[in-house]
Amino acid sequence: VIEGTGPRYCPSIEDKVVKFSDKNKHQVFIEPEGIHTNEWYVGGMSSSLPEDVQVRMYQSVEGLENCKIVRNAYAIEYDCIDATQLFPTLEFKKVRGLFSAGQFNGSSGYEEAAAQGIIAGINATAYIKKEKPLTLDRSEAYIGVLIDDLVTKETFEPYRMMTSRAEYRLLLRQDNADLRLRKFGFQYGLVSKEEYDYVLYKEQKIQIEVDRLKNIMVGAGKETQDFLISCNSSTLKTAASLSELICRPELTYELLSPLDPDRNIIEEDILEQVNINIKYEGYIKRQLKQVEQFKKMENKKIPDTIDYNEINSLRKEARQKLILYRPVSIGQASRISGVSPADLSVLLIYIESIKKGN
Repeated sequence: VIEGTGPRYCPSIEDKVVKFSDKNKHQVFIEPEGIHTNEWYVGGMSSSLPEDVQVRMYQSVEGLENCKIVRNAYAIEYDCIDATQLFPTLEFKKVRGLFSAGQFNGSSGYEEAAAQGIIAGINATAYIKKEKPLTLDRSEAYIGVLIDDLVTKETFEPYRMMTSRAEYRLLLRQDNADLRLRKFGFQYGLVSKEEYDYVLYKEQKIQIEVDRLKNIMVGAGKETQDFLISCNSSTLKTAASLSELICRPELTYELLSPLDPDRNIIEEDILEQVNINIKYEGYIKRQLKQVEQFKKMENKKIPDTIDYNEINSLRKEARQKLILYRPVSIGQASRISGVSPADLSVLLIYIESIKKGN
């Protein structure tokens, strides 16, 4: 009787039996619910089977012959909207002031729902206060990737946020989340001034220390060579900066402290960023250049009053998709399936002609 499309990444045990009928076993994880309880969670056994069948199934496992089910597994089916009805702010295009979040938008997972919830909540408040809404783009946060995918692409199954969906994942790391996003939290009243001031201090200290390490040269003397050998690192032929040494896979900022006697003690989270910024500087710079190109496309806004039927040179499929999705920028339009680079060129020329009053 189940008709809905189930989640791809956490299917039920009965779904697994059908999809993986060639397998003769299935791994299950029995996980304690907490320190002060004798309840255990059965990981990997999501199910919609009747209660008596679940009991017999669990008690058939060696060691669980006398187990009792405290809360049965259950299945849900839910409908969702077509999220292409939404602006990137999660406001409905046709119902101003109404914001939508969570599984209702076609996503699956707690983090995905929470991510949309905070953006929808911020923007609902901003709408009431007549403030500028918050839109995080694909280069700023996984939240930006998630929402952009939902409101731009057709979704045929519950959406999960995977790191592989993000083009700029080298920049979207958990270690730099505060540096990327705390300014927005402060701007919308969710972060205290003290917290935000620390992030500004942290940014400054990271840059100062990175610059210092680039300017500190280490000679090829015996003491240095012996140290490098002890770290299983190749010796120096000429002097090198500390930042050049940190770039070596086997060396780190912390490890090189004996070669840096003038080093000041800095906070651990700043130390971590200094090490990462130096070690991966080349890769990070390359990705920042890609982001720069991406931003140019995102900053080319499409007037919300544009009539795509008036643009004669657009292909029929592109016109239909643009009318359906109503992208807010050239960048968003470029991510719509069926809109080609040639269509984007036509659209750009048309927008420029509007600006010039032609």
